[in-house]
Amino acid sequence: MLILSLDTSTAAGSAALVRDGAVLVEHVGDESRTHAERLPRDLMTMLEGARLTLQDVDQYAVITGPGSFTGLRIGIAAIQGLAFAGGKLVAPVAAFDAFAFLARGADAAIATWIDAHRGEVFASLRAADGRSILEPPTSRPPTETLCAWAGTLGTLGMVQFGGDGAVKYRDLIEGQMEGRARVAASVPALAGAAGQIAAADAARAVHPHAIVPLYVRRPDAELARDRRKFD
Repeated sequence: MLILSLDTSTAAGSAALVRDGAVLVEHVGDESRTHAERLPRDLMTMLEGARLTLQDVDQYAVITGPGSFTGLRIGIAAIQGLAFAGGKLVAPVAAFDAFAFLARGADAAIATWIDAHRGEVFASLRAADGRSILEPPTSRPPTETLCAWAGTLGTLGMVQFGGDGAVKYRDLIEGQMEGRARVAASVPALAGAAGQIAAADAARAVHPHAIVPLYVRRPDAELARDRRKFD
């Protein structure tokens, strides 16, 4: 099975082709250009480079969030359009799932922190297997996140932190975790992991119209609209 997967949760994002569970190619986008400018041309270029066409794609996968609200909408719409046109299914994959998939097996709990801007992080904590959820997704300031996790963190040994939020708040994490945190130095591409997750779980795939963004908190545009009501 050939899966084309896409991640637009960050400015750069990524795209990948996964065949029978193995990543054939993974391409990181040009963050100096918006996803609206690059898609779906980036996907076509990747397919051409692999000497494949849309007709060769059996299924799609897409990161549904959390992350950039605008980026998520554009990426999901692009994949929905391709899937509708080809009569194919789409596997929705949360960014938390993709990060945990890449970090699993390191004998340490997995903390994913995604920069939510406005001084907050989208955060989730999982066991070392990458599946068992120890702390569900939230959107809070970094210090509040660690405080809310204090009880759970107190039962754990080493914790590995990943995501652009972890990179951004490395000093705070390392200071409060007192030697029990490993913080990734960079942010990995997620499209390949999304495709591999989809390949391993056929039941995850749904019809394109069923794909919805995972925001964790309400979009900034909605929050701004509500604030204007009370101004």
